[in-house]
Amino acid sequence: MSAPLLSVVIPAYNEGRRLPPTLEKIQRHLAGRAHEIVVVDDGSQDDTAARAAAAGVTVLRNEGNRGKGYSVRRGMLQARGERRLMTDADLSTPIEELDRLMAKMDEGYDVVIASRALPESNIEVRQPWYRENMGRLFNFCVRVLALPGLHDTQCGFKLFTAEAAAKAFAPARLDGFSFDVEALFVARRHGCRIAELPVTWRNDEATRVDTFKGAVAFVDLARIRINYWRGAYDAPAAASGDTVL
Repeated sequence: MSAPLLSVVIPAYNEGRRLPPTLEKIQRHLAGRAHEIVVVDDGSQDDTAARAAAAGVTVLRNEGNRGKGYSVRRGMLQARGERRLMTDADLSTPIEELDRLMAKMDEGYDVVIASRALPESNIEVRQPWYRENMGRLFNFCVRVLALPGLHDTQCGFKLFTAEAAAKAFAPARLDGFSFDVEALFVARRHGCRIAELPVTWRNDEATRVDTFKGAVAFVDLARIRINYWRGAYDAPAAASGDTVL
């Protein structure tokens, strides 16, 4: 079976309500294009997996709640597409923005990431002020400690070539909030060209990112540097031990 041009990877935890309309929007937008949709069910306690399977997409089920980073990593590594998009179940970044990321990748970039922090970005629904300020502080620390030149590493809408996905995610270790930073850090260290594009974005009030997880993310920046110094990113550590529906 030939590989599709595009894989869309969606991590999902208890998303039985939000997931069906998201899948419908993605399938409608990609109609007529060779693609696959991969939902990674992170140990949900609701009917997330059943609803995803009913929509005719590939479902990967983690054994227990492993974390968003683990789920995205597993999905990106098991996807078959020549290009692989990671996006959240709430579609805070509309799927229509994919076309702009694809066009930018056509210019020769290995990774193209959506950004809420560029002047041209269109923020239709803002986050609460305390989350916005924490995000700005975190992104400043990211630029200083890990990824100079990138303004928003946490927007959950990123496009990788298949080769870049393997380089970025196979050696990755973090399962939590900072997995995006780690993946981009590893990708850049392996020579991948990264572009950042402004997008339309709207906050979803049902987001599960809390203050505690955000605080832990600052510690993760140090872990990324320590892992790099120890050579941990030179050897792959792909997700395993889970099931496929």
